[in-house]
Amino acid sequence: MLVKDSIKVGKYTVHNRMVKAPIWSDSCENGYITQKTIDHYEDRSRGSRFGIYVVEHTYVRNDGIASPSQLSSSRDSDIEGLKKLADIIHKNGSLAILQLNHAGCGAFRSWTGQDAVSASNISVACGIPSSDPNPELPKALTINEIKELETYYVKAAQRAMAAGYDGINLHSAHSYLLNQFYSPIMNKRIDAYNGYTLEGRTRIHMELIEEIRKVIGDKLFMLRLGGCDYKNGGSTIEDAVEASKRFEQAGVDLIDISGGHCCFLRPGHTYPGYFADTSEAVKKAVNIPVLVTGGVKTVADAERLLQEGKADLIGVGRAITADANWGMELAK
Repeated sequence: MLVKDSIKVGKYTVHNRMVKAPIWSDSCENGYITQKTIDHYEDRSRGSRFGIYVVEHTYVRNDGIASPSQLSSSRDSDIEGLKKLADIIHKNGSLAILQLNHAGCGAFRSWTGQDAVSASNISVACGIPSSDPNPELPKALTINEIKELETYYVKAAQRAMAAGYDGINLHSAHSYLLNQFYSPIMNKRIDAYNGYTLEGRTRIHMELIEEIRKVIGDKLFMLRLGGCDYKNGGSTIEDAVEASKRFEQAGVDLIDISGGHCCFLRPGHTYPGYFADTSEAVKKAVNIPVLVTGGVKTVADAERLLQEGKADLIGVGRAITADANWGMELAK
C-alpha cells in the first residue's frame, strides 16, 4: 500500500503518508491544555498511525482567538502545556507539528475583549462554514501593524521550538487572517499587501516564511493554504499553483491544501478528497510534497487518492476526531 510508504519531507523521513489534520479539540481553558486535552491527544496518536501529527490551531495573539476553548501559543507560559502534547505525540511515534493561527475578523469581542482586525474592513464567516460573520466589522491593519503582528507569529514559532516540536504549520485557510489577505473576496487593500495581485495577497506569507525560517532552522515548515475559494471573484486553482511555487522558493517544505472562503467544506461535494483538484494541480507544479485533506473517511480512501496522484500525503481530521480508534490497521 502506498499509504504505508515512507516519504522525505524537508530533512525528515516520514514513516507513512498519513497526516493527522489539525482539528480543534474544544478542550482548553484560557488557552491552556486540560486533562481532557491530554486524553484527546493520547487517544488519537496511539500506534504511530500518522507519520505527521499536526496539533490544532493555536492563537499567536490574544486578539486572534477563534473560540473560547482554543489552544494558545501566545505566551511563554504556554510552553509547558505545548511540550506535554509534543511529548505524547513523539512517544506514540509521530512527528509533532504546531499550527500557528490568528482568526482575524473571526475573533469576536465577546471572548477577546478587543477590536477584530483583518486585511480589510470586511467580515466573513471563519472556521466553520455555517457560522455567522462577526457582527462588528474588523479594523484593517496598517502596514506598521502588519509588521508588528508578524513578530507574534515568530515568537509563537520560537515557543514551538522550545516545546520540542519538529516544525510548524502556518495556517492560511478557512477564512482566517492569512487567508483573509490571500482571498480577493476579503482583501480589498490597495497598498503593498493589495488584493488585486498575487504578489500583494501573498506578501505577508512571504515575510512570515522568511522570518519564521530563521527561528526554526531546518525544522519542518508546513503551510496550510486555502488554495481555492470555489466562489466567483475568489481565489482560484491557478492562484494556488502560483502561490505554492512562491512558497516553495521561499523555503516551505510541504504545501497543505484545504479550502479557502468555503472553509473545510466544499458545497455540493462530499466525496473523499474534495479539494484534490487543487492539490493535484499544485503537486504537478512544485518539487516539494503536497498534502490534501477533506472528506477522507477510510484508509482505503487515502490509498485511492495516492494511487490517483492527487497528493503525496493524505490528511484525516473529522473521522478520527469522531472515532479515536480510526485507522488502527496502520498501527505499528
